Amino acid sequence: MNTQSIPQTGSAGGAQRASLFKADGIVAGYGQSQVLQGTSIRLDAGETVGLLGRNGSGRSTFLKAVMKLIPSKGAISLGGVSLERAKTHEMSRAGIGYVPEDRAIFPDLTVRENLSVGLPQSGRVKTPPAAQSKRWTEEEFFELFPNLKRRADVTGGALSGGEQQMLTICRALMGQPALLLVDEPTEGLSLSMVDQVAQLLREVARRGVAVLLVEQKLTIALGLCDRINVMGHGRLVFDGTVKDFADNPGVRAEWLEV
Repeated sequence: MNTQSIPQTGSAGGAQRASLFKADGIVAGYGQSQVLQGTSIRLDAGETVGLLGRNGSGRSTFLKAVMKLIPSKGAISLGGVSLERAKTHEMSRAGIGYVPEDRAIFPDLTVRENLSVGLPQSGRVKTPPAAQSKRWTEEEFFELFPNLKRRADVTGGALSGGEQQMLTICRALMGQPALLLVDEPTEGLSLSMVDQVAQLLREVARRGVAVLLVEQKLTIALGLCDRINVMGHGRLVFDGTVKDFADNPGVRAEWLEV
């Protein structure tokens, strides 16, 4: 792979905008296995970036490394604030929300209690202004998703898979993040629930929150994202707009198709 051919996007007119989030040279893995080989990714406020790649390419590992859920090396900053030495709870306080692939709801807590877990904690680093235009509230989520309202006092373990997914995303948004990391949100969902997830993520971006989306379904990623990143062998092998990606069929053939 000739990495010099990787498209790099910037703002209109060619000037590079100051990024909301930067991760540079991230190295991480599990035990003796090093998965990330120096991955660098950036996002602007309100931008949705799709992180694509084959299974094992390092996409989920990158999200976990950003959240300090696994040991890692490299530079991470949000809104110009360095987070290299931050712990997991400090990443959340700094303004990064995380929606894991396994949803990680609390099965014995009710829907309301699960949402309350996501409320911002004290000692938070100041959130970048672009993400503060309108705060997310429990009442708004219940209006958007009537099923959650009807089951507000039901334990999370009794919800359907789709309801658990919506609850997980809403819980992350209760923390009023500037950046939302989302890992495979549509996996195993019905078409109607996929549409609801997509609508919510569009609203998230509209409010100025950056979204880094790991998504296996290519049509969904292309419909939601402003820019596409592709990972292969623990490195970023493509960075371009959706049009750049569509105009480079070789990228799909080499790094996505089995």
